[in-house]
Amino acid sequence: MATQTVAARAVLEYRLAKYRQTWRGATVNSLAIPVLLLLGVGLSVGSYVNRHGTLGVPYLEFVAPGLLASSTLQLAMTEAGAPVFNSFHWERSYFGMITAPARPLDIIAGELAYLALRMAPTAVVFTALMAALGAVHSGWAIALPVVAVLVGLAGAAPMFAYSASVNTVIMMSVLLRFSLLPMTLFSGVFFPITRLPSGIRPVAYVLPLWHGVQLSRAAASGIGDLLAVCGHLLVLLLWCVAGVAVAHGRFVRRLTP
Repeated sequence: MATQTVAARAVLEYRLAKYRQTWRGATVNSLAIPVLLLLGVGLSVGSYVNRHGTLGVPYLEFVAPGLLASSTLQLAMTEAGAPVFNSFHWERSYFGMITAPARPLDIIAGELAYLALRMAPTAVVFTALMAALGAVHSGWAIALPVVAVLVGLAGAAPMFAYSASVNTVIMMSVLLRFSLLPMTLFSGVFFPITRLPSGIRPVAYVLPLWHGVQLSRAAASGIGDLLAVCGHLLVLLLWCVAGVAVAHGRFVRRLTP
């Protein structure tokens, strides 16, 4: 067990060492779009979207937790996409790690730890901005970064499996384009899913982002049913566990001679 922990830590340190070269630009990029959306959509467009108060809360309070969850998920899936593909095909660093030795599960654990550290500061800054704009009304908001990281991991774990399965970088772009955008639109980030057609609505209940959005809104407002909160947490954990299990199988297949 100690050997595997050391191996996973080594993978984490390797990723952090690479991140030190680009952290300033990467941090700005990961914050710029969600912050601009929060200010533009939440403060300006929101006055038209919720003109009659049908949401029950100001639109800023409605959309801010959703943007936190969706932007963190986008960051996680992006980082679990091309960089992981690169580590298999171009840089081939995973093949060097296996001879270190490190098990495929150690590599996945190290990558997930890196992603958690990558997402946490961004989530903390965004949560602080939400509080400054008056979109937070509960002490439970302290859990918002934790929820955001969990949502990110729930999306990153299955993304690892996909990145280890494809052979062309074009397929990475295809998945991100046809998964992230629909997931954002169908998960209640910008409007309640009750406004979706009844045939599409059940899809949202399966997606990890919808559960993350619901948890984020509960934490920001302090209003939420305990049973529902536990259900959302369970679904996100299931996405993480299932994603890691599938990713492990794909990593083993790729890295085994």
